[in-house]
Amino acid sequence: MTEPLRLGIAGLGTVGAGVVKIVRQKANLLTARTGRPVVITAVSARSRDKDRGVNLSDFAWEDDPVKLAQRDDVDVFVELMGGADGPAKAATEAAIAAGKDVVTANKAMLALHGQELALSAEAAGRVIRLEAAVAGGIPVVKALTEGLAGNQIERVMGVMNGTCNYILTRMESAGLPYAEVFEEANQLGYLEADPTLDVGGIDAGHKLALLASIAFGTKVAFDDVELEGIERITIDDIEQAADMGYKIKLLGVAQLTGRGLEQRMSPCLVPAISPLGQLEGGTNMVVLEGDHVGQIVLRGAGAGEGPTASAVMSDVLDIARGIRVSTFGQPADMLEAAKAAKSAAPAPYYLRMTLHDKPGALAKIATVLGESGVSVDRMRQYSHEDTSAPVLIVTHKTTRAALDDAIAGFEATGVVASPPVAIRIETV
Repeated sequence: MTEPLRLGIAGLGTVGAGVVKIVRQKANLLTARTGRPVVITAVSARSRDKDRGVNLSDFAWEDDPVKLAQRDDVDVFVELMGGADGPAKAATEAAIAAGKDVVTANKAMLALHGQELALSAEAAGRVIRLEAAVAGGIPVVKALTEGLAGNQIERVMGVMNGTCNYILTRMESAGLPYAEVFEEANQLGYLEADPTLDVGGIDAGHKLALLASIAFGTKVAFDDVELEGIERITIDDIEQAADMGYKIKLLGVAQLTGRGLEQRMSPCLVPAISPLGQLEGGTNMVVLEGDHVGQIVLRGAGAGEGPTASAVMSDVLDIARGIRVSTFGQPADMLEAAKAAKSAAPAPYYLRMTLHDKPGALAKIATVLGESGVSVDRMRQYSHEDTSAPVLIVTHKTTRAALDDAIAGFEATGVVASPPVAIRIETV
């Protein structure tokens, strides 16, 4: 009989428990699909006594994940602890040094240390697999490294944080302000312990940096991702965007141009009729554009026990089958350090502001925009009952630098009653 593939699982939270369930409940199916049994030999977590809803009595227990990574009866170290540094990184390094393959869901660790870890793994003849680190159950890493390997990828784009998408769609459907929906999401357990990881775009930015590396053959460059969260989005923005046929999404975009590698994670307007515009709730969506295949849209659950454990197991089964793919789709020593684009490609922008209701106010704003080289596509003033008038402007394509120059010039007009809000309109 073929020798079993032996797993050591570090981290027994939601995802770790989900992996244990799959290995226990689908043992015959896993063997049939790989030609060898897949078993768990040892586990590690912070507490032995916590009820995780799964039977762990058959597995050896290690309090120290580094010790788990070094065990002779572990072939694949499954890292599900999280955290960019600390035990997760130390145990991953120990696993590689001990000749183990690694499967991880740790986007933060890979976004910050992925290059050095990949170099170490490949020098030792080992692999690091990361399907579960990006977009939960959506097989986007496999799509890029295998299904679309014959394409030059032109753009990667997507909604990669389900919590933010839940907040934005809930604000729209219920007509609720951001603060109220934020608290609702927190009570439902959707937010990270540090909520800025979600609403500040950091979590999604980690994922975008990993996908950009795989898509464009570049070293992971999370520090070059332009990050802007959803904290400033108001119910007025959502309602007015809908009035013009748009939805607001926390959208990640990566593309390699003559100006360098552009990586942005920020609120954008997308057409309401587009696949991204129709994405509701906590679902994720990744759009891949290749020179031969055109546009591919992948949609699915971006987090949770089942979807993320499913992604972990897809990597485990590839290792069991003998399929060995470099961490970022090509050898780490061949990845190039990309020059970061200093500015994003031109695009139309949504611009919301409140003006003092007095003659010539709109004309002054239009003049400042024109002087900065920003052309107006549409302008709309909403009805009001006080001395301040809500105004909405949609520009033609322009650079963010030109728009920022205009916004800076608005103050001198004396007609702006509140700080303007500018949101990019993305072509999808």
